[in-house]
Amino acid sequence: MATPIEELGHDALAKKGWLGAYRWLILRRITQLSILGLFLLGPLAGIWILKGNLSSSLLLDTVPMVEPIVFLQMLAAGAVGITTTTVIGFLIVMVFYALVGGRAYCAWVCPVNIVTDTAHWLRRKLGIRTSAKIPDHARWWMLGFVLVVAAATGSLAWELVNPVSLTHRGIIYGMGAGWAVILGIFAYDLLIARHGWCGHLCPMGALYSAIGSMSAIRMRSDNRAACDDCMECFEVCPEPRILPPALKQGMKQGLPPAVLSSLCTNCGRCADICAKDVFAFGLVLPRERMASPSREGAAKAVDEGTIKQAP
Repeated sequence: MATPIEELGHDALAKKGWLGAYRWLILRRITQLSILGLFLLGPLAGIWILKGNLSSSLLLDTVPMVEPIVFLQMLAAGAVGITTTTVIGFLIVMVFYALVGGRAYCAWVCPVNIVTDTAHWLRRKLGIRTSAKIPDHARWWMLGFVLVVAAATGSLAWELVNPVSLTHRGIIYGMGAGWAVILGIFAYDLLIARHGWCGHLCPMGALYSAIGSMSAIRMRSDNRAACDDCMECFEVCPEPRILPPALKQGMKQGLPPAVLSSLCTNCGRCADICAKDVFAFGLVLPRERMASPSREGAAKAVDEGTIKQAP
């Protein structure tokens, strides 16, 4: 049974204090807002540290950065606008997220994450427990659809409605009709599906999970023997099905003490919420990765009810 919102994290707060119980969440918000601030410094103060937007930008007028989904759309559209600088910018972003964990982008950079996290908090506050069943592969179908549309139109059509691009451009230049998209995602996550957009549909999340699938930086659970089965980590994790192999279930099966799924966003909320300090950031050794359960096996475990208490 899920922990009531007024009790969620109570033990962590009592043991670690407010800063300790929200350390990684605070750092994530600081990072997200700082990145937005660096983009805003240019148009507001004439200090151009980051020029452009999250889709394509230039750091200190020197280092290009191009979103992988934008680059793939360019390729699908017939290599429209691709230059040497574009390729370099794409490779810089790819290498960075391959090292730190692809979906770290979702938790530490993406501004839509703030919207969906707020919707999840309000779901708990209002006691909304129903959630639509969305297949895991839906995000991959979305990614395929984005590329098909780019090929059919010869343009970066997705960027016209991409919530990440709309939110970022809206913050800098004015939201306009972008409010409708953002409010739609908020309502969808609040009323229809728990972690619906980021956890099931976002094509950027799908792509970043592939990019960071072999990243060495992961959440580790070396202290998993101390787990008291409170299930609070399941309640705050945007991808709760990835946790059992790293906890007692995995320990019984001889699996490594680490969250090895590429769906992990490295958000750190499991570490924040745990009063037993089961989770912490660390490195994954090659031999541990070899013991990782397949994605199909993890999905089957959920379908068969192995994770009986997960929300």
